[in-house]
Amino acid sequence: MLPEDWHLTQDVDDFLAQAGDFLCSRTAIHNTPLTDIEKLRIHRAADHDAEAAVFGRLESQGEVRAIFYLTPRRRLVLTPLSVEHTNTLAAHLADLGHSPANVIADHDTASTFAESWQQHTGAASVLFWRTHLYRLGTLTPPQPRPEGQGRLTDGKDRDQIMRWCREFCIDVGEQHSIDLIDAGSWEDSRFGDRHFTFWETPEGTPVSMAASTSAVGGMVRVDPVYTPAHLRGRGYAGAVTVEASRAAQAAGATDVVLFTDPDNPTSNALYQRIGYVHVADFAGYKFSYGAPEAG
Repeated sequence: MLPEDWHLTQDVDDFLAQAGDFLCSRTAIHNTPLTDIEKLRIHRAADHDAEAAVFGRLESQGEVRAIFYLTPRRRLVLTPLSVEHTNTLAAHLADLGHSPANVIADHDTASTFAESWQQHTGAASVLFWRTHLYRLGTLTPPQPRPEGQGRLTDGKDRDQIMRWCREFCIDVGEQHSIDLIDAGSWEDSRFGDRHFTFWETPEGTPVSMAASTSAVGGMVRVDPVYTPAHLRGRGYAGAVTVEASRAAQAAGATDVVLFTDPDNPTSNALYQRIGYVHVADFAGYKFSYGAPEAG
């Protein structure tokens, strides 16, 4: 049983009633939990037979200090935790028989949990994801501005969007999303509920794309941004990101965020030029569990 300060539930509505204010208190840092949990809530409401996620909140003196959730696909997501709380959570999740496939959190929490998880379960961990988190400050259109204009997409753009999302997934090695797209399960992919913006040439030809999540708690995440390889280096990515960011602000978003690859100096410099400010670093670790010994 978890310490009394930890409270677990599979009722997403009850969880949000208790932890919603905490999640909205730092919408930039909590951007992934906000969008993930909203998607889990909608999916659960639509399919009552779906396997439920597990949600936990850490309370101290009557206030929520941190949360975790374990999705049906066994992805464990944590908000920032102290070393002590991270180790305690790892021990008790192991005692409860949970076996997450991976963990995602801010860099320090993720790495500490991976170490604790190996100590308690023997599961080896491998770093599979590193990212910088940026939050929009003052939006600054790129100079010089490429020719053309931004356009919100509509139904007739669906095939182009799916094709470019698939190409994006190939570039970043996102096999699960490729499988869903190829299987005709677009709506179940992480792109199915996004809002897309194109940058088009003066002739009306799309040359770049940016997507954004729906607002949750006043937060919108821009993801992904994609320009086909043969069209890169012309300023299209910056221009379309500005358009998507401006649309998010016009729709009432108070926080607009995005993730970047730390190993891509071009994109990191680009987003800073148009007004994004580095907030934190995040990481993900995959776990491998040894096969049981033969009897």
